[in-house]
Amino acid sequence: MNNLFIFSPLGQFEVTSLIGFNAPLFGYIQISLTNLALYTLFILSIVVGLHYFANNENKLIPNKWSIALESSFASLNTMVREQIGSHNEIYLPFVYSLFFFILVGNLISNVPYSFAVTASGVVALGLSLTIFIGVTILSLSIHGVKFFSFFIPAGTPLGLVPLLALIELVSYLARAVSLGVRLFANIVAGHTLLKILSTYLYKLFTANLLIAVITLIPFAIFLALIGLELAVSLIQAFVFTLLVCSYLRDAIELH
Repeated sequence: MNNLFIFSPLGQFEVTSLIGFNAPLFGYIQISLTNLALYTLFILSIVVGLHYFANNENKLIPNKWSIALESSFASLNTMVREQIGSHNEIYLPFVYSLFFFILVGNLISNVPYSFAVTASGVVALGLSLTIFIGVTILSLSIHGVKFFSFFIPAGTPLGLVPLLALIELVSYLARAVSLGVRLFANIVAGHTLLKILSTYLYKLFTANLLIAVITLIPFAIFLALIGLELAVSLIQAFVFTLLVCSYLRDAIELH
């Protein structure tokens, strides 16, 4: 059970095995349930359950969950439509699912002693690389060989074509990790700071009465940082999906 709880600043980002056993299949195979897999299933269960309870098909008066999800859907639909254009309906389910997975994962990671799924390099970079490959395949399927014109800006002098093409290629390949690194870095930095501050505040509160009273001032600042981290959870989910939409637009329109 100790693997379910995190006690060090960086321990919340460590993938550990919770349950495992060896099976004599295909020679030898080890099957285990990690905290990453457990919390991922937990996130998926919350997302599916939230949409199930917010289902308003058989209700005359919508509940608060239904109103919240409909508002979220309307906001995401507007963003996708503005970013992608006329083909937005095709990509809206993907963007919508991606947003809620990242958002719920970010929010769950703010619970004390939980595991930060979106701060895992496997998840963050895995999402980034998968989206990059998918967007590239989509662009190649739409434009074919014309896709490579994306790396040569219009009006570029012939002598600068090799240099600018190389720069654009490196910039494009950086997308494979930039999405994941942005999400990973923000969540890791915020959670590490909160963990360190909470540890010091706990020691101050348990010192003596005078120090505990004085500590109420930095504790108020700590509460404000928790609110900021909750806002960052929402902002990072929105920024991630916004950038995905911009990549899809570039793949479709080649600019």
